[in-house]
Amino acid sequence: MKPDYINLGNTQLGLAALLLLVNLAISVWLRLGLARSLLVASVRMAVQLLLVGFILEAIFALQTPLPVVGIGLVMAALAGVAAVRRTKRRFPGMYWNSLLSVLGAAFVVTGAALGGIINVHPWFAPQYAIPLLGMVLGNLLTGVSLALDRFMEGVAREAGVIEADLALGASRWEAAHPLLVEALRTAMIPTINAMMVMGVVSLPGMMTGQMLAGASPTAAVRYQIVIMLMIAAATALACFIHDVYRRVAIRAHLAPW
Repeated sequence: MKPDYINLGNTQLGLAALLLLVNLAISVWLRLGLARSLLVASVRMAVQLLLVGFILEAIFALQTPLPVVGIGLVMAALAGVAAVRRTKRRFPGMYWNSLLSVLGAAFVVTGAALGGIINVHPWFAPQYAIPLLGMVLGNLLTGVSLALDRFMEGVAREAGVIEADLALGASRWEAAHPLLVEALRTAMIPTINAMMVMGVVSLPGMMTGQMLAGASPTAAVRYQIVIMLMIAAATALACFIHDVYRRVAIRAHLAPW
């Protein structure tokens, strides 16, 4: 007989908060100076997640696509901005490029999964659309951020080589190609590593959450495989789109980064 879903109340949340005492004790004992940061981070996490929970409950009750698309656009915009903020160097139009690449890749891959793989009806069903998009964006953000950082550092390091290639008649794509390849390879490393050890070293969050909600392990595994393939495709697509934009940033005079 399948066990019932156990709903957590405020008492359970309070007991879980006591686990933070482990971190605080270690921080105070070893004088790490992290006690304040841990408390602030914990409070922010709880408040943010509770607010999101209330918002999602309201959105899940709606039967129109506009609110779902709207929250998806906001999520993608925040992910695009966050990807740029993690890099130290800039080029003109960097935020706009990041927004377009993240938005395009996430919506194309998530839309294909909802309409062509999972066959959700209606396609905008928030119970599926928002969690899947959120997981794709969360992982895609890391890949784009790594690619941006590797590319920009490479441009700063290889500025002389790039200028020489451009002076000898190479196109911007040809001059930037080695750096773009390295950036894309770096972006895919976290996803590849996660896929290599998934199910052996770790049980991923989506799979674990579905099993806690009462889904059978085999059904949860199928969903996890789908989401990991979505993440891999979206990360590669977003970084490739960004690479196309970044080659435009390679100019003969290499404007200040």
